[in-house]
Amino acid sequence: MSLKLLSSDDWRERCAGDGEFRLAARHWTGGLVLDVGNRSVRLSLEDGELVEFDGDSDVGMVAFTGEESVWEKILSQVPVRFHNDLMANISQGGGLTRSGDRLVHAQYFAAIMRAVELLRAPCDEGPVMEHDNKPAGSVDAPVGRYIHLDFAGHDHRIYYEEAGQGIPLLMQHTAGCHSSQWRHLFEMPWITDRFRLIAYDLPFHGKSMPPVTRQWWSEPYNLEGEFLRSVPIKLMQALGLDRPVFMGCSVGGLLALDLAHRHGELFRAVISVEGALHIGGRTSELEELWHPQVSNEYKARLMDGLMSPTSPAAYRKETGFVYSSGWPPVFLGDLYYYLEDFDLRGQASEIDTSQVAVHILSGEYDYSGTAELGKAAHEAIRGSTFAEMAQVGHFPMSENPETFIQYLRPVLDQITAS
Repeated sequence: MSLKLLSSDDWRERCAGDGEFRLAARHWTGGLVLDVGNRSVRLSLEDGELVEFDGDSDVGMVAFTGEESVWEKILSQVPVRFHNDLMANISQGGGLTRSGDRLVHAQYFAAIMRAVELLRAPCDEGPVMEHDNKPAGSVDAPVGRYIHLDFAGHDHRIYYEEAGQGIPLLMQHTAGCHSSQWRHLFEMPWITDRFRLIAYDLPFHGKSMPPVTRQWWSEPYNLEGEFLRSVPIKLMQALGLDRPVFMGCSVGGLLALDLAHRHGELFRAVISVEGALHIGGRTSELEELWHPQVSNEYKARLMDGLMSPTSPAAYRKETGFVYSSGWPPVFLGDLYYYLEDFDLRGQASEIDTSQVAVHILSGEYDYSGTAELGKAAHEAIRGSTFAEMAQVGHFPMSENPETFIQYLRPVLDQITAS
């Protein structure tokens, strides 16, 4: 839509006819304002119903302000990097500012972003993988099991799925998530013919059960490096794995480099997806991620902004669905390691890539573990490899597996050749 033709009436009509917006805006009394240069367009709602604005109340209102040139990038059919999402733009200093109640913003961010999407020209939602069109009764490749591991004297039932044969490949999910993010790789024979894939759920994640011998429900949850590093090591020891490959994304991508630095002798290679030497930030500034008045829907939609708008819609929504399904405190608690605990600056040069190969893959649209951070890690680790993955974001293995494997395949080929 041309910004010169953009009107509040037309915007309201588009939102009123969209099921996704109406579901996300349920119970909202307030609205959304886009300040475009020297003019504004507005949506007003009463208990989730769109209404014409008839006053000056700012209760429940959220506003985003930017020059017309900034909005032109945001509202293009396929926005360029860091302009596909309002929070991506603000995070990267792209020209927008936000005002209004932070809590309301978190409660209705899914509706806010859907309203913005409705101002863009429609895009092809993208294809799904062939293995997602199997006939009824088909059985997928992975087999799931539980294994008992001891952490600090407490028994944990850890869930893992595996398929394939050959070089063992441990796969670590992202913060607040679980192993289903890796499901597409299990269905690719060119991988499973050479690698024994093992995807596990961290304690308190997915199907991994909390211990019954401590009152974990009365304790704050913060994921710390010493505990996190011990999980794949204890799992590989229990399964009798000989120098496996480790691949992780986001929190797992940082963990890959952490393991290469501290325990390189245990692994033949690590693959750091969306990794960095340091992310930085404070979990205290992200309290909306675990707030009694904010649902897990906020996490799901926030993650959408970390993905590429060209990734298939079904897989982007599936990735968000997994985020909305987790134990409420776990995402924010995982970010303690991601933002505060992990820091390899000044130590990365100690990684010996003649002992453990290091491969770093970074998505173009990731505004958290950016490609710039991935490249900086590569430059600090002598002998490592690096690739920026075009047209994917923070969750390449789940948001766009077809594109991800184009970058993963040369890495796996190099590992098998060595």
